Amino acid sequence: MQDPGNSQHLKESFSKETESFQQNAIVTELSDEAKLKLEIIQGLMEPCDRATYGKKLKEAAAKLGKSVRSVQRLVKKWEDEGLTGITGAVRADKGQYRVGEDWEQFIIKTFEEGNRGSKRLSRAQVYMRVRARAQQLQVEPPSHMTVYRILNPLIEKQAKAKSTRSPGWRGSRLSLKTRDGQELIPEASNHIWQCDHTRADIRLLDKYGEELSRPWLTTVVDTYSRCIVGFNLGFDAPSSQVVALALRHAILPKQYDPDYKLHEQWGTYGLPQHLYTDGGKDFRSQHLQQISVQLGFVCHLRDRPSEGGIVERPFKTFNTEFFSTLPGYTGSNVQERPGEEDKAQWLTLRELERLLVRYIVDNYNQRIDARMADQTRFQRWDAGLLAMPEMLSERELDICLMKQARRMIQRGGYLQFENVMYQGEKLAAYAGESVVVRYNPRDITMLLVYQRKDDREEFLTRAYAQDLESEQLSLDEAQTINKKLRSLGKAINNHSILEEILSRHTFVANKKTRKERQREEQAEIRSTKPTGEVDSPVDVWNQQPDLSQKGNSTPMPEVFDYDQLRDDYGW
Repeated sequence: MQDPGNSQHLKESFSKETESFQQNAIVTELSDEAKLKLEIIQGLMEPCDRATYGKKLKEAAAKLGKSVRSVQRLVKKWEDEGLTGITGAVRADKGQYRVGEDWEQFIIKTFEEGNRGSKRLSRAQVYMRVRARAQQLQVEPPSHMTVYRILNPLIEKQAKAKSTRSPGWRGSRLSLKTRDGQELIPEASNHIWQCDHTRADIRLLDKYGEELSRPWLTTVVDTYSRCIVGFNLGFDAPSSQVVALALRHAILPKQYDPDYKLHEQWGTYGLPQHLYTDGGKDFRSQHLQQISVQLGFVCHLRDRPSEGGIVERPFKTFNTEFFSTLPGYTGSNVQERPGEEDKAQWLTLRELERLLVRYIVDNYNQRIDARMADQTRFQRWDAGLLAMPEMLSERELDICLMKQARRMIQRGGYLQFENVMYQGEKLAAYAGESVVVRYNPRDITMLLVYQRKDDREEFLTRAYAQDLESEQLSLDEAQTINKKLRSLGKAINNHSILEEILSRHTFVANKKTRKERQREEQAEIRSTKPTGEVDSPVDVWNQQPDLSQKGNSTPMPEVFDYDQLRDDYGW
């Protein structure tokens, strides 16, 4: 049973935090102390009964070295002020041990040597040896709390090494074990999401037929239903920003234009309560922690790599059922890799993205999972909702967008990004100042402009690409166009970029196979012969009889007059 007071209290704080976010401020840097407080608040956010919550308060107080009342005041401050309530002036030496390096080495060495083999030495016993050592040196010893803080990471590491493997399935229920020893049991849709990356086994072309590297695919999977709720496809290597883009796609309702030719709707959206991932640095980043606190979910790391089957298994299905059927497929096994194909048939990133969306929506999410028996993945997700998911606006998810800093506002309110000129309302007043731009790499014709103030970014306005308002231009397309224009020695401006955007439609429409090109070349050679030209005798005798005539009968042989041929051709 959940504590109705504390859980509801924290839920109400998320609505206040959302209101704070809508006031156009994004906290971008956290001190070590703020990171620790953020971790404490994340632990207190998890639903629990009153007794468990009281126990968590005491543990949080011990971890922060403060009283329980101080932790309650910290939570109250966060509820009132959001992330800004846990940031502030920090001591320069905060987070560092206030003892000399010699004492730190002595404490660690004493503990390690006292716990080798069958030996066992507790923290208190290490502290007693520290006091004895200080007496010998006739100096003041470190406090017992300092000794404990130095040893805590070592003790936790030993405890993890001795921990048992994940319990996994218990009857019909799945149990996931986190790195910090917690067990998560998915009980409903949008309860626990999992996220991971893979490099797609397919080669792509840019808009002008040049070969590109293999793209990265990031997927977000709902653990309860095995339904894919979001993804990101691009050439950027895995990072917290790529994870944020995949989460943004998963959280927002998804609408696609008729060009995707979808028979079903994707349908999934909403916020998770927990995000369960591996221990990659992109999932341990401060950026992702900020997003989780901003949006109200808790990040967990897997205890062991083998526990990621739910999010990693779809990658194999994609390879065997989807990527392997497309031109440019490389194959994950070098021995089984297909031979060189006609590059003219390889796909662009945008074409692959459309096919992948259609496969996920109309095929993968509409199939029955082995453990579900009578429900498709999407039906299980829909049936597993405890309530209608919260629908966030795109503005509330600005923190999930890609970020590029240090863009200078030019005279007249203009700024430049990827050689594209933008103009925004009210930007003229900030001429000469440095701003931060956030953007969606799928379409960079619109930028969100922020001004940096201390440890946060305040929203200023939107900036639109001049002359490109009716077009869609992705980041990789802009970079490809810039490269092509430079190689041709052309000036890069909005007009030249627009011309290149329009020309790519012609390129895509005119893509032909090798056989089609050969037939066209042969037809062109036959059509180059001048009208009215008389065939030579060699041409005449080399012509094959036309068997397509009525009845398919062999035509009568043509008889030539030798004297006439001699007069005509000079024999």
